[in-house]
Amino acid sequence: MLKILAGSAKGRNIKTPDNPRVVRPILGRIKKSLFDILTPRLPGCRFLDLYAGTGAVGLEALSRGAVHASFVERDALCLKFLQENITYLGFDKSADIVRANITENLSFMKGPFNIIFMGPPYKAEDRSPLALVHPTLDSITKNNLLAFDGIVVAQHHKKEPVDSTPEWNMVRREVYGDISVSFFKPVVNATY
Repeated sequence: MLKILAGSAKGRNIKTPDNPRVVRPILGRIKKSLFDILTPRLPGCRFLDLYAGTGAVGLEALSRGAVHASFVERDALCLKFLQENITYLGFDKSADIVRANITENLSFMKGPFNIIFMGPPYKAEDRSPLALVHPTLDSITKNNLLAFDGIVVAQHHKKEPVDSTPEWNMVRREVYGDISVSFFKPVVNATY
């Protein structure tokens, strides 16, 4: 069972499906490190949790002072748990959930967001590797979802090729075993 680490909901549980193939929750030590980095940016921010699963990252952001979090997920079982977690933690008025395929269309999202987190799946159902960080960054750019001073954080497998692009500068990377967490900011001259 996952727990909220700090803030208004500290110590409260987050429900997740028993089957690890349905959702791959962020590890506690990675979540702690991530939020140690993000804490100064959280008070009053608008947070977008892409590939949200059961909401562990966005719920932690709300607990630590984000004023609003939007969660985007497409799996029906994850969405059920996500709604239960939002209600259980009392975040109904500061959260919304969208069921969507993130790399296909995010034009309906109401940005901008100060922090965007993505934790896409590493493998498809047939166990073939996926590389969704760059397609998701493209979707964020296309739909102008990031605030002027915002940051995008991507959790991905360390073997996924993730670097700066003409639109995005990777400004930081943390590695935890097989998992990397990369931080991106828009290139200054990008149309943003």
